[in-house]
Amino acid sequence: MNISTTESNILPESTNSALAGASLLSATTITGDDVCNLQDEKLGKIQDIMLDINEGTIRYAVLSSGGFLGMGDHLFAVPWRALKLDAVNHRFILDVDVERLKNAPGFDKDQWPDMADATWNSTIESYYTR
Repeated sequence: MNISTTESNILPESTNSALAGASLLSATTITGDDVCNLQDEKLGKIQDIMLDINEGTIRYAVLSSGGFLGMGDHLFAVPWRALKLDAVNHRFILDVDVERLKNAPGFDKDQWPDMADATWNSTIESYYTR
């Protein structure tokens, strides 16, 4: 994901001028950001970022959805490339409707899948690229 100069407004106010045109963000900057769909429906929040250490890339954003105050949340690993930055509204856009997300392969906060498993990766990647 590349962030242009006009998109740097998602950075904290104090760092905007110092990092104008930056294409890097800390994970803590986007953790907690809303994720909405193209219909402007809130799908959830980014809870975590999963890094592919071997390739040096972000593999997934972990989306937390469906709970209340952290209770009952269901988690979804969303391929990073499926998300688009909406810097103006300080959020990300995911092109899926609410029902599709509800039916997406997900997991419980206490039982994370083996995200390094090739079969699991293939399932997740194909679900969000249809």
